[in-house]
Amino acid sequence: MPPYDCMLLFKPHVKKEALIGLVARIGKHICRRNGVVTEVKSFGTIQLGYGVKKLDGRFFQGQLMQVSMMATPEINKELHYLNKEDKLLRWLLVKQRDTKFGLEFMGDEDRLEPSRFSQINKPDDDDEEDEDNEEYEVNEEENRVN
Repeated sequence: MPPYDCMLLFKPHVKKEALIGLVARIGKHICRRNGVVTEVKSFGTIQLGYGVKKLDGRFFQGQLMQVSMMATPEINKELHYLNKEDKLLRWLLVKQRDTKFGLEFMGDEDRLEPSRFSQINKPDDDDEEDEDNEEYEVNEEENRVN
């Protein structure tokens, strides 16, 4: 199951209990379809770049929430009932691409091998640094003479 993020933009006057209720309904819907809600974030009230027009007025603020989930690809079609929610200004479902979890991340081209870290931090050749310093000292002596 691929990971998704669902961004929910609520009207600014919606109470916290109603927000939690709608997010819980979305979570139950996902679980009934063999999905898993992995994280819920609230970004609070945000200023919008332009007014969102609805039947009950134009809104320049909104309450933003993010629901992260792992669900089947049909979840996009199944969440279209959110279009009828009067508490929502907008909603957006985004599929996360190239996300690696657990052992997939750990085994990715031996990136996290401890032996590779020691090779990265070890300088290749100390002789080059000495040569650079000698040239600099010679240039300093020439500047003093002039």
